[in-house]
Amino acid sequence: MIHKAEFKDLNAVNSLLRQVLMVHHNGRPDLFKAEGKKYTDNELKEIFSNPDTPVFVYEEDSAVLGYAFCALQHQESGSLMPVITLYIDDICVDEKARGKHIGSKLFEYVKAFAREKGCYNISLHVWECNPGAAAFYKALGMTPQYTSMELVL
Repeated sequence: MIHKAEFKDLNAVNSLLRQVLMVHHNGRPDLFKAEGKKYTDNELKEIFSNPDTPVFVYEEDSAVLGYAFCALQHQESGSLMPVITLYIDDICVDEKARGKHIGSKLFEYVKAFAREKGCYNISLHVWECNPGAAAFYKALGMTPQYTSMELVL
């Protein structure tokens, strides 16, 4: 079952956020700490209650096994067409539940939500140190929109 995250999901979401942190820390220890939180509990409560930052959780047998953090972004400027984008900030499936297509189910749910909200597209960023995520998103039909590059000094 997929539903919007609620306060009762806080501990499970925090556990999944720690798993994501470790993936990023292992890939880029120069940027990501080994411990810490992306959001405080109060920030998560605000995110959960904001209609422009929906978080969807996948629940099975009363256990949260995955989430999708999203944000509705309104774009309009001089040279860009006015569009609404659903930005996926993060998708995570519990490492013990991978291979059950939970990520695909979350993505399909997010896609339906985006269509319902009149979004033009769905976008996300994927770290180069996470080729598994890049392959997952490519398998879902996503294609690169642009490439962000860096030179570490």
